[in-house]
Amino acid sequence: MRNSSLKVRAFAEIVAGLVLALTFVLTHASAVAQESCPRPAPGSVVTEPENLRSHNGALELELTYSNFKAADGQEEYCYRSKDGSQAPTLRLQPGDLLVLHLRNKLTSSSSAGNFAGSHPIPGMAISEPCASGQMTALSTNLHFHGMTVPPVCHQDDVLHTAVQPGDAAFEYRFRIPADEPPGVYWYHPHVHGFTNPQVLGGASGAMIVEGIERANRQLAGLPERVFVIRDQELLHPGAQPAKSGLVPPVFRDAEGDILNTGTGTGKPAKDLSINFVPVPYPDYPPAVVMVRPSERQLWRVLNASAITYLDLQIVIGNQPQPIGVVSLDGVPMNENGLARDRVLWTDHLFLPPAGRVEFIFKGVPKGAEARLITRSVDTGPAGENDPVRPLATIVASDSAAEPALRLAGSPEPMPASPLVWLGDVKPVRTRKLYFSERPADPGLPGSPTVFMITVDGETPAPFDPHAVEPDITAHQGDVEDWVIENRSTESHTFHIHQIHFMLTQWDGTPVDEPFLRDTINVPYWKGKGRPYPSVTLRMDFRDPDAVGMFVYHCHLLEHEDGGMMGTIRVLPGSAGLR
Repeated sequence: MRNSSLKVRAFAEIVAGLVLALTFVLTHASAVAQESCPRPAPGSVVTEPENLRSHNGALELELTYSNFKAADGQEEYCYRSKDGSQAPTLRLQPGDLLVLHLRNKLTSSSSAGNFAGSHPIPGMAISEPCASGQMTALSTNLHFHGMTVPPVCHQDDVLHTAVQPGDAAFEYRFRIPADEPPGVYWYHPHVHGFTNPQVLGGASGAMIVEGIERANRQLAGLPERVFVIRDQELLHPGAQPAKSGLVPPVFRDAEGDILNTGTGTGKPAKDLSINFVPVPYPDYPPAVVMVRPSERQLWRVLNASAITYLDLQIVIGNQPQPIGVVSLDGVPMNENGLARDRVLWTDHLFLPPAGRVEFIFKGVPKGAEARLITRSVDTGPAGENDPVRPLATIVASDSAAEPALRLAGSPEPMPASPLVWLGDVKPVRTRKLYFSERPADPGLPGSPTVFMITVDGETPAPFDPHAVEPDITAHQGDVEDWVIENRSTESHTFHIHQIHFMLTQWDGTPVDEPFLRDTINVPYWKGKGRPYPSVTLRMDFRDPDAVGMFVYHCHLLEHEDGGMMGTIRVLPGSAGLR
């Protein structure tokens, strides 16, 4: 009887142990699922990001920022709202209050080899994220790209704000300016030295300032779509091109990226995705965009790539379709309201990394074979390879779901801006800056590249995060012309925080453009001859929200992390134009 009792007790202990083990496994699996960033499979139907909208003049939300090692070996990063949705689109009206609580849950345990530098110990809070400036692979912050938001802590400072994994949720709190143009903006981390891998891993999301139909009545009542195009490391780096025949050799730069082949084909430097649906090399299985037959829509497209250029085109068969551009980089094409309801019809759209465009999609008839593709982009002999490839098949079907959002059908017209149109303002001064590169060790050509942007007359040097004095000082109220030269053999993308600018000259030749931008490509130098390729930009420092210290840089984030960044301090008031 005693032996039987012992057996029963032993069996009960075994069962209890199994239950405990199973509970641990299930709990761990649940925790892993919660911490992971599940992404769609190649060939999936493209779905819209979750929309978080303001109510009663405010939008308050919490975003948890985490990373993990995916089964395919990719290091992935994601922003998740409380309901678990990834990279939600934040929708606000001009004048709304945004309160965003950011929780840093980054960890080095998933891929310690990817992280460098001194790491804060998880659980150890940095007492003052606004002043620590401790930029490591586990640090984070947020940049609200394109917004005219003051460059101060808790708003849009990226020079000193650094949130660590042990910190409490960090609060961003600011109002969307009442005169912020309606359009597409975006958020992403801006930790110097570590931005590239995080954005390459998916750390980005769209922001919409509502009311574009008030600036252009041709958009009234249209259903709208948001497409975020991201790049990522190749899922199949060892694969040969799908087409048989002569395979060109693959050359890489000092950072390991595949160099431009100059052919428009070959292995790309990075894969692309659309709303996280990957379109991987070498077969490029396209994502699927469902639309209703012949339905006109407003498409809002964000190139959230870390280093990849896009040249978007919609084709039926091999025939390019007209695309009606209404806005660039978040600003409607209406010249401060002086030229209302403008639509620029074109058959392709060039988007550098960080660029945004909003356009009228005319619709496709039922049964048509329509595709969204990116044409090849020549980035120069030292640039990355961006070949032609498909992004999505556009399927017109009666069973396609109705888009979740539709613009107002009878919008109240937006009042004209009281500001003089930027193209009509005489600049108070002209400055020249230039992009350049050199190997870290001049005696070792294969050493990592040092990337620089320099004010003409100064000694070229990479960005110094510890520098106290700015590279440029300007005054609020002024308008300046900046000539940006490219003295390297690869393309660079110029971006400045807090303000927009206008392209007035291309290689010294005047251009008449109705666009305001915050990001623009500067073509590569061919390695001989002068003058260097350049763009002339009319910089607008009239907005009082631009007062403070902020940055300008190349938005190929590998270049930014490598030192191609400078600082500007805008002082209050000016003797110049107001």
